[in-house]
Parts: sequence; C-alpha cells; structure tokens
Amino acid sequence: MAKPVMDSERRKQISVRGLAGLGDVAEVRKSFNRHLHFTLVKDRNVATPRDYFFALAHTVRDHLVGRWIRTQQHYYERDPKRIYYLSLEFYMGRTLQNTMVNLGLQNACDEAIYQLGLDLEELEEIEEDAGLGNGGLGRLAACFLDSMATLGLAAYGYGIRYEFGIFNQKIVNGWQVEEADDWLRYGNPWEKARPEYMLPVHFYGRVEHMSDGVKWLDTQVVLAMPYDTPVPGYRNNTVNTMRLWSAKAPNDFKLHDFNVGDYIEAVLDRNLAENISRVLYPNDNFFEGKELRLKQEYFVVAATLQDIIRRFKSSKFGCRDPVRTNFETFPDKVAIQLNDTHPALSIPELMRILVDVEKVDWDKAWEITKKTCAYTNHTVLPEALERWPVSMFEKLLPRHLDIIYAINQRHLDHVAALFPGDVDRLRRMSVIEEGDCKRINMAHLCVIGSHTVNGVAKIHSQIVKQSVFKDFYELEPEKFQNKTNGITPRRWLLLCNPGLADIIVEKIGEGFLTDLSQLKQLLPLVNDEAFIRDMAKVKQENKLKFSAFLEKEYKVKINPSSMFDVHVKRIHEYKRQLLNCLYIITLYNRIRKDPTKSFVPRTVMIGGKAAPGYHIAKLIIKLVTSIGNVVNHDPIIGDRLRVIFLENYRVSLAEKVIPSADLSQQISTAGTEASGTGNMKFMLNGALTIGTMDGANVEMAEEAGEENLFIFGMRVEEVEALDQKGYNAREYYDCLPELRQAVDQIGSGFFSPREPECFRDIVNMLMHHDRFKVFADYEAYIECQAKVDQLYQNPKEWTKKVIWNIACSGKFSSDRTITEYAQDIWGTEPSDLKIPPPNIPRD
Repeated sequence: MAKPVMDSERRKQISVRGLAGLGDVAEVRKSFNRHLHFTLVKDRNVATPRDYFFALAHTVRDHLVGRWIRTQQHYYERDPKRIYYLSLEFYMGRTLQNTMVNLGLQNACDEAIYQLGLDLEELEEIEEDAGLGNGGLGRLAACFLDSMATLGLAAYGYGIRYEFGIFNQKIVNGWQVEEADDWLRYGNPWEKARPEYMLPVHFYGRVEHMSDGVKWLDTQVVLAMPYDTPVPGYRNNTVNTMRLWSAKAPNDFKLHDFNVGDYIEAVLDRNLAENISRVLYPNDNFFEGKELRLKQEYFVVAATLQDIIRRFKSSKFGCRDPVRTNFETFPDKVAIQLNDTHPALSIPELMRILVDVEKVDWDKAWEITKKTCAYTNHTVLPEALERWPVSMFEKLLPRHLDIIYAINQRHLDHVAALFPGDVDRLRRMSVIEEGDCKRINMAHLCVIGSHTVNGVAKIHSQIVKQSVFKDFYELEPEKFQNKTNGITPRRWLLLCNPGLADIIVEKIGEGFLTDLSQLKQLLPLVNDEAFIRDMAKVKQENKLKFSAFLEKEYKVKINPSSMFDVHVKRIHEYKRQLLNCLYIITLYNRIRKDPTKSFVPRTVMIGGKAAPGYHIAKLIIKLVTSIGNVVNHDPIIGDRLRVIFLENYRVSLAEKVIPSADLSQQISTAGTEASGTGNMKFMLNGALTIGTMDGANVEMAEEAGEENLFIFGMRVEEVEALDQKGYNAREYYDCLPELRQAVDQIGSGFFSPREPECFRDIVNMLMHHDRFKVFADYEAYIECQAKVDQLYQNPKEWTKKVIWNIACSGKFSSDRTITEYAQDIWGTEPSDLKIPPPNIPRD
C-alpha cells in the first residue's frame, strides 16, 4: 500500500498556502535564530523542542504586530461602526498554523524550519489547544472572528481568559476521567496583557434612591485585566482583536474587613475574587445555576461595556479623552451581538450605565439599548435555557434586579394593552417566572431587549418562531431572522486538508478560499476520471496518515482501506450516540451469525466529552469502550469491524480526523440540534453524511440534493405526532428482533461480563424515559446503513457523490454567515479594502 505523503515531503509542491520567496525564507530563519538565542535560551546551552516552537511562534507574531497596530489606526481614522461579539466561549484551538496560513507564511516557515534541520509539523504539535469552549457554540465564535477579520469588519471578540479551559479527557478502564487543562502552563505567545486598560467590576452591595438618581453602594470590587490576542484575516493585512478578561483582586481586597492580625488570611482570600476567571464551566446544552457562573457572566459584560463606551467616547487613535458625550449616535457606532443568553446581562448593564451614570432618561436609554443589542439563540432544549433564581440576583446584582423588574413591568403593560384579559399570555411572556423559586428567564430578557433575534439554521429558526418564542413572534414578527451557521474554510480546508485544497486550486484557482460558493465550479468535474482518481487518492492519503497517528498515539492498528465511520461531538442523549451503538451491536451480531458472508469492513470512531456531572453521558462512553473491547478482540470478526473511542476530542484532533472520514454521523432526533457545524466540516472535507432532517442537515440536503446524502428517520412533524400519540419504546423492542437482541446484550452484561449491572441505567432510560426516541428511528437507520455499504462497494460512484457534496458545500462558509449578520443585523457592510502591510508607507 502506498506510503502517505507527509506534509514535509510536499514542501516543493504546495502552492496554495503561499509561495515562499527566498527572501521570506532568509528573513524567517534570521528572526527564528534571533528569538531562539536572545529571547528564550540565553541562560541555557541547549534548546528544547518547546523552545523551537516558541521561537517560531514569536517569529510569526512579529509579522502580526505591525499589521495589528495599522488595522487599529485604520479603524480610528475611518471611525466605522464597531461590532462587539460577546461570548463566554471562544474555542480557538491552536494558533500557529492558522496565523501562518492567513498571513501567507506557511511555505516560508516550512522551508526555513526544514533548512534548520527541524520539522514544522512536529513543532505545531507542541502548541496547546486554547480550549476556552465546550463545543459548537465556542467553535462557532472562533470561526466568526476569522470571518469578521477576513471581511474587513471592525470587530472585537470579548470573553473570559479562563486559566483552565475544557478539561482534558482521559479514558481509564473505559470510563471518562477529567484532568484540569493547564493550557497556560508554558505561557501563551499570542496574547498581550494590557494592564493600562484594567477596569473595576462591582458585585453585591445595596441600592439607594437619591434625589440625584439611583446609586449602587458598598459593592465589592474585582478588577478585570484585559489580554489581547490578534485575529488575522486571510491575506488582507487586517488584524482584529479578541480581548479576554482575567479577574484580579484589588490590593485592598478584604484587607479592611480584617484586623491586622488576619493580614495573611486576607491576602490568601484574594483567590475568591480571582476564581471568577479560573475555570470554564464544562456543560454543553445544560444550565447549571451556580453563583460563580453568574459572576462570570456579569464580569465579562461589565468589563466589556465599560470598554465599549470608552472606545465610543474617545474615537481617536491612542486618545482617551472623551470626544463624544451624546449617546444618540451609540447604536450607529456600536453593535453588540449576544452569543446565546450567557451575556444577556449586557441589556440591564447598558441600561444601568445609561440611566444611573450617564443620566439618560429611561425611555431614551431603552431605545438605545434595543437598537444596540441583538441575540442569537442556540438551542431549543428546555434544560439548556438559563433561568436564574431572583434571590441570587438580589444578593449579587441588586441594581440589575431592579432594572429587570422595571423592564418587565413596561413589557407586560404593553402586552396587556394589546391582549386585554389574557392573563395566561402575560404569565408565558414574563421575564420573571413565578413559582416555588422565582426565576429570571434570560432568553425572554434577550428577546425583549434586542432589535433582532436569530436562530442558526432554517429549521431551527422556524422552531424558534413556532414554539420557543411563539408569543414574542406574534408580538414582533419583524424581529425574528435566520442566520445559518458556517465554518471558516481557512482552518477547515486549507489548514487541515492541504492535499484536497491543492487539487481544488489546480482546477478552479484560489478564489474559493474567500468565496466558498465558487466550489460550484467543481460540478462539471463529477464525471472526470482523472479528478475522481485525484480525489480518491487524497482521501486515501488522509486515511493512511490518520491510521499512522492512531497507531502511534492509541496503539491501535486499523485497516486503512476500511470505511472510516466517524461520530464526533459532545456526548449527549439528544445527539444519539446510543443509536450508533445499537447499529454497531447489530452489525457485530450479523457478522457472528454468518461469518462467511461478505461484509464491508468498517472502522467506527466515536469521540467527544461528557459533562462531568452527566451520568448517562459518562455511561455512554463506558458503553462504547466496552463494545470496542468485545468487538475488537473477537477472532470471528477480524478486521471487518473495529470500534475506537477517540480520547480527548478537541479542535486539533478534529483537524486530523475530519479529513480522513468517509462517513459523517449526524443523527440527532429531528428538532433537537439547532444547527451543527461538524456536519459542514465533514461535507467540505469529502465525507458523506448519514443523518436525520435536523439542524443544518436540512440545508445540506437542499444544496446537494437529498439523494446525495443518506437521510433517514422521522421528520420534525412525525416526532411531534409521536409525542401526541405517546412514544412507547416497548412496541419497537417487541417487534424488532435485532433491536431486542442488542438491548438485551447491553442489559445482561454481554459487553460488561465483570459488571453485568453496569448498563442497566441506559436500558432503563431507553425503555422507559427516552425523550429522544432512539428505538423509533432504529429500523430506518439500519436500512440506511445498508445503502451506505452498498455505495461504498462501488468506489467510483462513492467518490462522485463526494465531489458533488464538496461542490455543493459553498453555502456553509462562515464568511457567508457573517456577511448576512453584517447586512441584516449590524447595519454595516464587509470591506474588501486591503490595508497596506507595515513595510509599505501609508498614504
């Protein structure tokens, strides 16, 4: 079998990632050596691989800094409307290669590093992932930053600089074990601390109404220290900023509460303040109402809004004196996008600043706030919606509670005037939910306080209008929009799949990298024999490379000519990893029953993290590993079926597995996955999708034609009808013998002989309270998998479908998504103006 062509061996043939001029190479070498010898190892005689990584990172960063300064100057001179993307998660992954790609430096660095006797790929592997997100929502924010810079928008990402990101997942005896992600242990070469912009954030205290207005007094202060990370656009010399806040205790923190004898104790208590930015909450699509989390949400909002207002007031570069004092023009110069409800406190906080501090009258302040803020909804799952206890607000943010009550009162008065006597509607639409524990519904606050509300895929935006916010949609239908998610083609094609990028460039040029719709030009090549061969070759090389990686890292040997069937995402009941497990068991049973029959060999890879407190999700991981233990050691099976759990799934692992996948599993119950973005990455990288009509799968089927995906299962209407009728799992269990056998094997301890009771909670859930109706789609899924096998046996026809899918994936670029946000929500236009690089004098 052909040996994979490693990236280092492709050096001379890669064109698309930037042709290296000899001058660039010499410059990179010189800079690298300077950093290595003077910045890093001046006190030691020998350099470590990590020293080499840092020397390269600093060399690449040097190319960013001049462009970064120039971009910010450019914004101050033009004074455009600024976009502020507020998110509690930014799942950035690694930065080195992405920066080289976007600056067109990859080949120069590759050549220079090679000349120095080092391997670029090995250095890239040293970098820690910046895992400041849980999954889709945080990774979307990262893709959006890339697109906003590439489109020349004056945009800023604002979030928290978590000391510990999403936990590292270890699998011990088949169980998930969490380890802290100490990603800053060796320092972060990409960030710049900006202590001169440190800001106070207030908590607790009391509210006093005085003759000259409302005062929030006796608060506890925590300082927010900004760390800036440059965000380069693709080859346009624009470098935007992601500003992440870190919590610091003020020097007098707690000291005045103690007598002098407790000085040591008081200094140690600084940790209480600094804990705010210590760790990312590891839940995905699940609300956990902890006070520390609410502190994080207010911390990022309070610091960011002060920063936004400072920048609004003093619009000259390097100037901090106010030149604007009138807030009338605020919405013309500022757009705040709330990435889900986590930054919802922006609404009452902006009101507090306008009314209490800037003395704007209430109605005017409310108009400004609404025109400035826009809200993106990311989920329809009820357990994911944030509903904070009023008592917690009363203690932590008393002034904000007053403001929320006032907002709600005016809102309810308006609704009551339009629907007199409809008390039930008032109850449904209130921001305050009455009950044993009074709660604040943050999604309602976001809808009321924003000028636009959007879902993240067509089907999701329909569900938002028809059920989640039905009453609000009836009140203000013009407020609701759809913005289908997208992914950046720079990271998710050019960076992670250079072989594929190359053969596309050969055929249609490089334009698709900033206009992904140009992939349509590949459609005439669907039947081109040479292109079919090239496409199959690239996929096989990627599979060989990933097989080598698995063998090295996981000590598992797999058959690289088997179908790579990949299911990677957070582990959650609604994403239905259990449906996949039932299929694997069914396939296993079929092979054992008839070992002489011909079966399409498959390597099933399942990966993803479970929230540490999510019992069933952790049990699902244990089930996958247990099934793997049985299947992979059964001599009857041979290499026809392999089951691998991909440990510690993260951005950098996604970049390796996605280009190697043949089949992409997107099998959530219809109506539960808001959009998904993994589905788009697989489509762009030449995997075929097996999926339900859910989230963005619907639009993928629309773009490529349903016959070019493997679509199965209930549609949203059928799921709703089944809910009306009442879902009874036992009906399916009783009439589908293969399903019954698989469920009985799980329940009887066939896969856990040492702990026969191990999976009884899974069986109990599937049989008696499965909200996501796994059994109802089982039969359709099995039949659909047979169609997958059938097509895979005809490699040429399979590859034709792959080419067709890639050619139809243009819609799913985050550049398209962000262009729509800019035009339809933020009231601004992308710019293709190329800022001159630092070595060229400005006009």
